[in-house]
Amino acid sequence: MAPGARNSSRWRDALGSLSARLLVAFLVPTLLFVAVAGTSVYQLARSILEEELGTSLSAIAAATATQVHGERLLTIEPGDDVTGTRTWRNFVRHFENIAEASGVRRVFAVDTQGRVRVDVGGKLPVGVEMPELARDRLELTRVFAGARVASQVLFTGSDGRLYKTGYAPILYEGRVVGAVGVEGSAAFFGPLKQLSRTFASMGAVALAALALIAVLTARGLARPLRRLMASALRIGRGDLTTPVPPEPTLEIGVLARELEDMRGALESRDRQLKMMLAGVAHEVRNPIGGIALFSGILKEDLQSGTHAEASAHVDRIQREVAYLQRIVEDFLAFAREQPLARAPVEAPTLLSVACELMAAEASARAVSVDLDAAPAVLEADGSLLTAALVNLVKNAVQASPPGGRVQVSGTATGGHYTIQVRDAGPGVPAPERERIFEPFFTTREKGTGLGLPLARKIALAHGGALRLDSTPGDTRFILTLPLGTSRTDLTPSR
Repeated sequence: MAPGARNSSRWRDALGSLSARLLVAFLVPTLLFVAVAGTSVYQLARSILEEELGTSLSAIAAATATQVHGERLLTIEPGDDVTGTRTWRNFVRHFENIAEASGVRRVFAVDTQGRVRVDVGGKLPVGVEMPELARDRLELTRVFAGARVASQVLFTGSDGRLYKTGYAPILYEGRVVGAVGVEGSAAFFGPLKQLSRTFASMGAVALAALALIAVLTARGLARPLRRLMASALRIGRGDLTTPVPPEPTLEIGVLARELEDMRGALESRDRQLKMMLAGVAHEVRNPIGGIALFSGILKEDLQSGTHAEASAHVDRIQREVAYLQRIVEDFLAFAREQPLARAPVEAPTLLSVACELMAAEASARAVSVDLDAAPAVLEADGSLLTAALVNLVKNAVQASPPGGRVQVSGTATGGHYTIQVRDAGPGVPAPERERIFEPFFTTREKGTGLGLPLARKIALAHGGALRLDSTPGDTRFILTLPLGTSRTDLTPSR
């Protein structure tokens, strides 16, 4: 792989990691919140402070305007500032006192044409048009209409600071003859900017703390997830013996338990499959050997023209083939996963059918089969339960001595239907009871050892159970089925 492709792959892996995703999930919303909240607070504070500054300046202008005699103001003519007329000096002194007392930068008075009459702080000569008024044209229209207002925008002075202007009308005999303007510095912007920088610093600290929390949280989550990933990879590679370790976190613990259950099920199925393959190989070897032997003898007899024993050899071969066929059918019946086709089934009818299917074999062995079944309705797969019951009855018939009796009974108690198949045979020795339901375990010379495991598998699939109670002369297989079932799939026993 090229270096560029490797680097691109590393970046994709890093961005797709849990740590990166948690960092993005924590930091991006927080960053957006801090940015939006900070900007909103800054704009709101600026708007409030600007409005307060404008109100204050317009109030100072209004107070100044009430102290200005309109007629005397209009007597000031161009050149009075050069000659220093008494009226002009009095206005200048008065405006200087106001500027000093209120802390404003500039106080001026203009006539309705916007020409300067007095300018303290701006030093514009008397009679010139004040260029600064052009930016506040709309505000001046309202002032000359008799209202006091403040400029809507801040402007930058020659000292680089921001300023705002408040206006108020000068009245004489009930009419507006001019306006007073007061310029004040927006000194609050210094602390406001400092507050903004402080907020940004606190936001950066909060983001760093969240990043640390995200990294620690991601590591705390990633460790158990990595352990689960390692366990899943082991299972995927075929290691079904190493248990999945439990995890303390609730959600991850549930996942670990489910993964352990899956591993156990796979291990059980794998062990069962190996056992079945070994059993099939063992069971198939003898009939195949017999077929090979008798087919070879049959060939020699046919070549030599001896046909007297050919029929016996053919019968023996057919018996071995039939046995092979039964092995294959039993194997497929046990290994096949089948969904349950549930339907209401009369329990006595089910038991009666199973007994009838075994009647011929029981008669051949001189064994009687007695049936005593209480009425009940099961929600079950009739064909599968019949197969399970046939295996139980067949096992009892084969274990019974000639002239013996097999008792099949069914009773409904406590929401369950209990079926007992009882024989008077020699019983199952204690060492073999633990293995009686293992696939391919059998004590008979001719037997696949799949009948009882298949019966138990069918019982478990129906939400029931199958157990053995055995003593010499009294062996009972007890099949318990719920009258109401919820499982729907035929799955292997574990």
